[in-house]
Amino acid sequence: MLPLIFILLALLLWFLSRQGRQAAGLPQGEVVYSDTSRWGRPEKPLFSARLQLTGKPDYLVWEGAGYVPVEVKSTDAPPSGPYAAHVYQLAAYCALVAEAYGRRPDYGLIKYADKLWRMDFTPQLESELLDLLEDMRTDGETDEVARSHDSAARCRGCGFREVCEESLA
Repeated sequence: MLPLIFILLALLLWFLSRQGRQAAGLPQGEVVYSDTSRWGRPEKPLFSARLQLTGKPDYLVWEGAGYVPVEVKSTDAPPSGPYAAHVYQLAAYCALVAEAYGRRPDYGLIKYADKLWRMDFTPQLESELLDLLEDMRTDGETDEVARSHDSAARCRGCGFREVCEESLA
């Protein structure tokens, strides 16, 4: 009787683990990196000396022939596709993974509360990321940078809203 209970308990734990992976948007494979408190101590950030960039994907999964970075968002997906900022965030994680592990990811995943988006890490996306990083560095050396959005909610959450002449808040 006791072995049967252990088998049933093991099956229950396997089932719950599988549901948790699906809810998190994780593909099949071994989770090799996790930056979520639910899975234990946070990992150290990935760093690229070449790009002067650091970051921590929510998950990194080894899936057969390569690594898959996974970024989890708590909000529902936008109807027209992932936000550009989320795409570039995922692209940055792909670039960091390529340098840290010596293997370029073919793609990454953005998991919204209601939808999962697969984003191919193409040479074009990588080029756009490099251009964006260069623009950010240039803006960082500039005294005045124009607001890049029309979202009052973003302005309300911004630490510069009190001194910004373009604030929508």
